[in-house]
Amino acid sequence: MAERVMAIYDEDSFYAERLAEFINHRKQAPFKALAFTALEKLKGYGKDHEIDLLLIQAGVSKEEITSIRTEQVFYLCDGEGSSLEESSKGIYKYQAADGILRDVMEAYLTGDHDDGLSSMISRTGKVIGIYSPINRCLKTSFSLTMGQLLSRDLKVLYLNFEDCSGLGKLFGEELKGGLSDLFYYYSQEKYSWIRLGSLVYTWGELDYVPPVQYPEDLNQIGTLEVAELVRRIARESPYETIILDLGQFGKKAVEVLDVCDIIYMPVMDDCVSVSKIEEFEEYLTTSGQESVKKRIQKIKLPYHCNFGRRESYVEQLLWSELGDYTRQLLRKQP
Repeated sequence: MAERVMAIYDEDSFYAERLAEFINHRKQAPFKALAFTALEKLKGYGKDHEIDLLLIQAGVSKEEITSIRTEQVFYLCDGEGSSLEESSKGIYKYQAADGILRDVMEAYLTGDHDDGLSSMISRTGKVIGIYSPINRCLKTSFSLTMGQLLSRDLKVLYLNFEDCSGLGKLFGEELKGGLSDLFYYYSQEKYSWIRLGSLVYTWGELDYVPPVQYPEDLNQIGTLEVAELVRRIARESPYETIILDLGQFGKKAVEVLDVCDIIYMPVMDDCVSVSKIEEFEEYLTTSGQESVKKRIQKIKLPYHCNFGRRESYVEQLLWSELGDYTRQLLRKQP
């Protein structure tokens, strides 16, 4: 399959080149991004090459780009009196780069495109499950720390399956869309790589899909469907590692854990926690899930304290005792 091209035209070379660099580095969209700062060069390229998607600064008329063979055009608007023809599609250019990409992917989907890109992925991503039947065991802090560390060298997607995750407050960002939408698209057989890309946010180098907006959304599809959705993401996306932060499924989490290559289970020493772990292990044995049990690696995480503001909590995780512990753990993994 020929590589799909996204052309970006803006007279500001710094803007165009940085946006193209971000898109190519993140690999969140199934396009190769090319930056152009001279309209004639863009026209020249467009005469000989087909452009699947064109992002072009507002103010360039349709007549000027008639010679460019392109499937869809989106105008980059500065929000200060930019006027577009009614049939034109505009994207606010000065938002965060991952926001631009989400908007573009969402708008691209309105054209009813079938990405058909699963054949382009030559390997399946590794799935890491993080689960414990006990609460307040640093599960999410560990998940975020691992995600940050792994994303320095790999393409990582973090998925949080809690009904009240607090991620929006931690990341300091208003999150729109997320797993609620992904569950809906999957249940309607409308899931695709591009659909996933329209819901992905980026924090540092780590990609994540916002958790459900309402607790009831976790009941949209069952755990077996969640497991199959994760399998499809691993097969059909460029993510090399997918981290599942599992919190609300109870014993039925086993059906999701079955897709994981490795499972980290935070444990604690108090008698209630030990009893919960033992009960869960007995359930794995009696339900014939010994293969899942063999993939579980129990971990006792160091508690951390003396952190500053909540807004910087996630960054501080890397330099805490938990960060040091996670680095050592990852060094031991094959």
